[in-house]
Amino acid sequence: MGMLPMNTTAETNGTKQGAKYQTGRSRDRRWRSLLRQLPIHLLLLPGLAITMIPLVWSVSASLSSLGDVFRWPIRWVPSPAIWGNYVEAMTLQPFGLYFRNTAFVTAARVVALTLSSSLVAFAFARLRWKWRDRLFLVVLATMMLPDQVTMIPRFVLFSRLGWVNTYLPLVFPAVFGGPFFIFLLRQFFMTLPTELDDAARMDGASVFQTYWRILMPQSKPALTAVAIFEFQWSWNAFLEPLIYLHSKSKWLVSLGLRNFAGEYIQWWNLMMAASILVMLPILVLFFVGQRYFIQGVVFTGLKG
Repeated sequence: MGMLPMNTTAETNGTKQGAKYQTGRSRDRRWRSLLRQLPIHLLLLPGLAITMIPLVWSVSASLSSLGDVFRWPIRWVPSPAIWGNYVEAMTLQPFGLYFRNTAFVTAARVVALTLSSSLVAFAFARLRWKWRDRLFLVVLATMMLPDQVTMIPRFVLFSRLGWVNTYLPLVFPAVFGGPFFIFLLRQFFMTLPTELDDAARMDGASVFQTYWRILMPQSKPALTAVAIFEFQWSWNAFLEPLIYLHSKSKWLVSLGLRNFAGEYIQWWNLMMAASILVMLPILVLFFVGQRYFIQGVVFTGLKG
């Protein structure tokens, strides 16, 4: 076998040296970026610590005995940790039933509101029709109307329909979308190139097919942000379930937790355990969809 020509060997060595040089420059840039961000992180760490103190204390109290909850100095790591507090808190009230009720209402609201809001946002962002911009301003104006203003008329309407003590007053309004989510999704749809619509139209796709098969798969970050927002609001909803749900068997976790706090207010360790369990699904959902959530919130502000 012949040996490689001298110029080929030199080119190979030059390529390797160039790659090492680029790697070194990239590493230096990363270090310089970290050093520039270090003062900001050092300033934010005390704020993070102060913000986390209530949550850490709640977890610590949920694993402590009643006598150690208000012990001073605070024992941040209970010894021993009483995991039975969580079991006892769940058995003192039918939290299993409340969790099932809340999961049903929340899932129904998330699906209905995400689909309806995306469809309305698609019409405002991608279709051209008369009075489009003026009607969009009307939709935005409804965001300025407090819920307390429409609370009594809505209760009168739903009571005459016979929907009181059912989940319909909680789920049915989501079918018509939410103004904030319509605005959020419209902003995201406007960042997508219109050439996608033109290509789909040339291929014979209908307007709905363009919405469902072209734009919706491209909108996962924004849809995830909407779903997380709505999940949080529906899971923590208190006032509307308090007004419409009279039977204890239909209560949601927010009502169950409030009733638990009223009956066992002196049992702080059990109340903290119940609160942690009610809060846990929101934390899990946020950390699972954190990347899409942040992308959706950031991308929706790129274009007005």
